[in-house]
Amino acid sequence: MQELYAQYKNLLFKLAYQLTGSAADAEDAVQDVFLKVYDVPPERLAEPKAYLCKMVTNRCRDLHKSARRQREEYFGEWLPEPLAGTDGDSMDSVVQDDLLSYAMLVLQERLTPAERAVFVLREALGFEYQEIAGLVDKSEPNCRKLFSRASAKMGLVPGEPVQPEAATEEWVHGFLAALKQGNLNQLLAMLDPAAELIADGGGKVRAAAEPVVTRELIARFLLGPFRGAATINGEVTIEIGRINGQPGLILRSDEGIHTIGLLHIRDNLIRNLYIVRNPDKLQYAGS
Repeated sequence: MQELYAQYKNLLFKLAYQLTGSAADAEDAVQDVFLKVYDVPPERLAEPKAYLCKMVTNRCRDLHKSARRQREEYFGEWLPEPLAGTDGDSMDSVVQDDLLSYAMLVLQERLTPAERAVFVLREALGFEYQEIAGLVDKSEPNCRKLFSRASAKMGLVPGEPVQPEAATEEWVHGFLAALKQGNLNQLLAMLDPAAELIADGGGKVRAAAEPVVTRELIARFLLGPFRGAATINGEVTIEIGRINGQPGLILRSDEGIHTIGLLHIRDNLIRNLYIVRNPDKLQYAGS
């Protein structure tokens, strides 16, 4: 059992995290599954990878039911928990190769649990449709339809790269420089005319309660209310670190990380900005 845990814990965490958008729920799901596996007869574990992935998928489906009710009562916009890209042995520091971009996690909130499971298993983890069918208890043609339906709901075009793409470190450095200098014109030049900013404070800290749209409003928000909300007792440092496998902004005070910012690009302009400030969602963002 220890060998199974060591071999599959990271894979299962990546699966659960992308099915729930919550690192805390993903870690709980993996722990629950391994506790249950202790009672599974060895002959049923002839193909442990498939068996464990199926158990995690089913557990995440159960979690989705309670999470949906919680999100209906959530104050303001809901965003997935950011995940730091650190090196370590815990499940919150997994290799990022099989993670979809943060923007894709946001888009997946439009999907049903079945659509999300098929999409993650196929797009992130590279399972074949025949394997997916066994994991979600559906036919292979049905899985193909679910994947197609999920892609359409997220605005993805078949055969084209998943969009929007994560900002490079160069983009993030340029964005950070414009913020620090208070350069309105530079920010406007970097933003798509139809850019959208989503902030998640969970009702616990200051954050925009609704999406901010158009580059003019976003630029003024970033140089006004966001700057004020990001400053704690007048002292804050802003650095660039790896979050969800991509460069992101990390705002830190003496009390620790209090804001994470992620950018995504489309047609060489910033199209999506995600700002996570809810302290409950920052425990996996580093120290």
